[in-house]
Parts: sequence; structure tokens; C-alpha cells
Amino acid sequence: IDLNAARYMYNGFMHENLEIDLEKICFDLQQCVEKLIKSVLSHNGIRFPRTHELELLLDLIDQAHLILHSDVKSLIPLSDYAVEGRYAVIHDDLHDIEKYLLLVEQLREEVQKIFS
Repeated sequence: IDLNAARYMYNGFMHENLEIDLEKICFDLQQCVEKLIKSVLSHNGIRFPRTHELELLLDLIDQAHLILHSDVKSLIPLSDYAVEGRYAVIHDDLHDIEKYLLLVEQLREEVQKIFS
């Protein structure tokens, strides 16, 4: 749902049908990545702390010798969008959002294969 919301908002923003802060799109992308990683950890019986920090969660994936696509580490900067109060220090770039959308879609496909 988070990825669909991000894609919908991004498309609306790009076609000037929707006025939205780019940070909201990044927040939804971060939430999607966090949930995907936590689902892989849970599926493999790996306990994880209550955190929004993607780097910490990905470290747990590495420690368990689980493999996710090679670009997953490039999603770590999305952690900055996990808490709304952090937005003031973040500068958005449409190119980055396009890159993140593609990477999150690839991660979702990979995780779906794990569960199928």
C-alpha cells in the first residue's frame, strides 16, 4: 500500500494534478522498505528491534547471510524520512524519488519471490 501511495502521489505531482510535499512520497517509500525488510526478517525467524533505521535492519539481513538485491543499501537514506519532524533538514530531488521508486519496486518483487 505504501508503494502504491507513493507512486500515485508522484504521478499526480508530475502531472500537476496533486499538490504534495515530496517528503510525503519519500516517507511512504521508507515505510514500504522498512516493512519489506522486517517481513523478510520475520519470515526467517530473526528478531529485530523497534526501529525505523533501514541500515540497522539491513545489517541484520547481512548477519543472517540473507541476500537481497545489490542496490538495497542505496535505500538507506530513506531512513531520514521515517519521522516527520526530520523533514526540515532534507532536500528532495525528483531524480532521487524516481530512483527510489524503481529500487523499492525491485525490492518488493524480490520479497514477493521469497514468499511465493
